[in-house]
Amino acid sequence: MVGCVYRLPLGGHADDWRVRVYFTGDFILRRILIPAFMRVMQDKIICLPKRVQPSQNHSSVSNVSQAVASTTPLPPPKPSATNPATVEMKGLKTDLDLQQYSFINQICYERALHWYAKYFPYLVLIHTLVFMLCSNFWFKFPGSSSKIEHFISILGKCFDSPWTTRALSEVSGEDSEEKDNRKNNMSRSNTIQSGPEGSLVNSQSLKSIPEKFVVDKSTAGALDKKEGEQAKALFEKVKKFRLHVEEGDILYAMYVRQTVLKVIKFLIIIAYNSALVSKVQFTVDCNVDIQDMTGYKNFSCNHTMAHLFSKLSFCYLCFVSIYGLTCLYTLYWLFYRSLREYSFEYVRQETGIDDIPDVKNDFAFMLHMIDQYDPLYSKRFAVFLSEVSENKLKQLNLNNEWTPDKLRQKLQTNAHNRLELPLIMLSGLPDTVFEITELQSLKLEIIKNVMIPATIAQLDNLQELSLHQCSVKIHSAALSFLKENLKVLSVKFDDMRELPLWMYGLRNLEELYLVGSLSHDISKNVTLESLRDLKSLKILSIKSNVSKIPQAVVDVSSHLQKMCVHNDGTKLVMLNNLKKMVNLTELELVHCDLERIPHAVFSLLSLQELDLKENNLKSIEEIVSFQHLRKLTVLKLWHNSITYIPEHIKKLTSLERLSFSHNKIEVLPSHLFLCNKIRYLDLSYNDIRFIPPEIGVLQSLQYFSITCNKVESLPDELYFCKKLKTLKIGKNSLSVLSPKIGNLLFLSYLDVKGNHFELLPPELGDCRALKRAGLVVEDALFETLPSDVREQMKTE
Repeated sequence: MVGCVYRLPLGGHADDWRVRVYFTGDFILRRILIPAFMRVMQDKIICLPKRVQPSQNHSSVSNVSQAVASTTPLPPPKPSATNPATVEMKGLKTDLDLQQYSFINQICYERALHWYAKYFPYLVLIHTLVFMLCSNFWFKFPGSSSKIEHFISILGKCFDSPWTTRALSEVSGEDSEEKDNRKNNMSRSNTIQSGPEGSLVNSQSLKSIPEKFVVDKSTAGALDKKEGEQAKALFEKVKKFRLHVEEGDILYAMYVRQTVLKVIKFLIIIAYNSALVSKVQFTVDCNVDIQDMTGYKNFSCNHTMAHLFSKLSFCYLCFVSIYGLTCLYTLYWLFYRSLREYSFEYVRQETGIDDIPDVKNDFAFMLHMIDQYDPLYSKRFAVFLSEVSENKLKQLNLNNEWTPDKLRQKLQTNAHNRLELPLIMLSGLPDTVFEITELQSLKLEIIKNVMIPATIAQLDNLQELSLHQCSVKIHSAALSFLKENLKVLSVKFDDMRELPLWMYGLRNLEELYLVGSLSHDISKNVTLESLRDLKSLKILSIKSNVSKIPQAVVDVSSHLQKMCVHNDGTKLVMLNNLKKMVNLTELELVHCDLERIPHAVFSLLSLQELDLKENNLKSIEEIVSFQHLRKLTVLKLWHNSITYIPEHIKKLTSLERLSFSHNKIEVLPSHLFLCNKIRYLDLSYNDIRFIPPEIGVLQSLQYFSITCNKVESLPDELYFCKKLKTLKIGKNSLSVLSPKIGNLLFLSYLDVKGNHFELLPPELGDCRALKRAGLVVEDALFETLPSDVREQMKTE
């Protein structure tokens, strides 16, 4: 058989080795393996009639003789003595043909052969299928297989990510002292853990990695933009995966159940196989009542596969025992250890990444499983669970994206005339910011997780810091620097708890601007921490919803020079704390729903500027008390509901700036113009129809606005105010502009738009400071000026 050679049909090339391999494999399969398998499956027995010995019981002689007659054939005739050469040996004659023997074999196979010996191969097959199902079901069930496949995919990417190598390599750069301290801590923790262990300590699985993970620094430092983006995407994947997997324990429960099922199956197999393996016998007695058909009742049968099945059953028991012991160990491992909790304590100690969180449920179980393969996978995977590691990656990407040159292009000058760098909606604060040493003001808006490092000390010129909706952490060395150098701090917040606590210790801070809600319930008192350490604070601005002056302000009231309260319409009451601000020079109470001028204001003898914008003032009779404020020069009562100006205003002789815009004033009292020091007068957006000629008394007037009133004519005395630089008379009912406007030699801004003028006086050409950009007028009306005047205004 081995020497047989198959020939290719239709002239095939028999010498082709590939064809020989194919046909050789086919030959082995069809001639060796398949017949061997069929031989095992074609189990059968061979039966022969069995001789029954006569019984000694005389009472049944007739029955025995009948049985003997029926089962025992007559002895053969004796050989003839006369012819010995013709003597022939003959067996027992049974008078059975082949069909009858086959029938007897089948009947005895079904009735006499024990079921265990008969179905042993099928039992092994069924047991194997059950074990395979128990072991592989969780790899096929959608609720568990998807988690496993996703976890393996993420795990492989995390293991191979360059960021993992870089993050772990930072540990290798520690100095020897730190390493020794960490080793001592680890040895102490191992000593402690040798005793009773907590739930999470039991689940630590990475202690099998004694060596440090050391990589080449040059390789670790190289992380291009693409690799950084890939690592960033991995952080997001791990975060989402953890969020979903930690919610349930379907993997753990399914693994426990299938392991328990395998143990039960193992015990059952061992029990019944041990009891029934002796039933596999080579010789089987078969007693069947088929005498009418065959002439015989008792048969002796040979089970052809008994010897093989007996040996296989013992081998099968050995294999199942080994498998069962493995399942028992797995079950012990499942219940002895807390596999639904996983601690990275050892990793935190070894790597120094202290914020790696412990995990639970299915996430913890999968990490325990992967530890059985290689604990290094969990160690490298832990890098992507650390928020510190993620922030370092974001910081690296930020530094690559925002180079110093790119940041310098964003520099601009702010309202305080400082060189400012505004950064809006970034993922963090680039370290490259601290390389711009000329920076004076840093403005951060809507940036989460801002970490101000010690390198801020490189910004020697930094004086101003703005934090608008930013969560800020600060290094201790950076705080020391800010305490000495920061002059202006602006904080915009949504919740009072977002206020940085370190701001209360900025002893050299001069200006503090707070914008946000200081209280959830505006009826409750506002609570700010003490500001007493802000000994240099001069300006305090609170834009919020306070119902009274915060008590913390009293701590700085003695040296506070400017106080601003901008409410959102919340009524401001209990202003007695204002009296303690004896050095206050500027006070702004904006949108505080004030119906009268607070009496506490009249005690501020050093007050120079008062702004009561957007309140509900209707009457200002209390203005007479302002005469005691000898230093008051600026009074802003704009955006209220004032209907008239009392005559007492004439007593405010020190006023230089006065604003009554956006009120409901109809008549201007002539006494107003007795405040002859006024340089700025704004009466716009009222209902004024007439300007008294006494306005000519204001020889210091430089700014005058009556925009959006109902004035029909201007007095010629207005043009006596020769220092006037800005004149706004637009949106009135004026029809003629006096030629005397040429007397205003310093006039640089003139608004006449929205009136009924038909032409402009050519005397505007005498206003040498007035240019086309400063003349607000309709284009058609501008064309009425002489051409030389137009050309003069157009020249810069």
